[in-house]
Amino acid sequence: MASSRFSLLFPFFVFFIILCLISHPVICDGDQEDALLQGINNYRTSFNLTTLTKNDNAECLAEEIADQFKNQPCTNTTGSNTVPGTEPQFPNYPSLLAKCHLNVSNTRDGAVMPACVPHLDPSLVLTNFTRTPYSDNLNDTKFTGAGIGSDGNWIVVVLTTSTPEGSYVTSKTDGSDYNAANLTAKNTGLIYHLLFLLIGSLFLL
Repeated sequence: MASSRFSLLFPFFVFFIILCLISHPVICDGDQEDALLQGINNYRTSFNLTTLTKNDNAECLAEEIADQFKNQPCTNTTGSNTVPGTEPQFPNYPSLLAKCHLNVSNTRDGAVMPACVPHLDPSLVLTNFTRTPYSDNLNDTKFTGAGIGSDGNWIVVVLTTSTPEGSYVTSKTDGSDYNAANLTAKNTGLIYHLLFLLIGSLFLL
């Protein structure tokens, strides 16, 4: 009887393990980005500046930009070591904004800071922002929020302001759609855990 029950539940157990393995890199990326935001806020606090609040819309744009950079190698013309005037330009930048339901008018006062760090080494990621020309932005009191995204060796910080021109605020309709999608993604891990508990309870029947 027990053997029969196990045979029925085994495919579900394997499916759950696969889902966990697939979701694991996403969780790690989130940890890396949260750690960077915490490090930046500690840096700002040391200069008696206010901490930056997480901005989901800026995070969306950071993820899109990181995806654009992911296949570019780390050189002195990319990221925080970029020579002024040689930064890579994206002809599809308006499309990247549109994907996050943003436009130029509410992002022009923000700052986009990409950095290339091999394997996103935690010991080097923070210093690529605090010990480079990017520190000028981190020390600027006009910035009040941040969104962080990463892909491959690239991590991108997008800074926002409290003014309309740098708020990264979406329209009510677009914002609701994006926030709903973002909430669904964040709840995926919880669903996996609940599924595991459900399968475990069936074994005890």
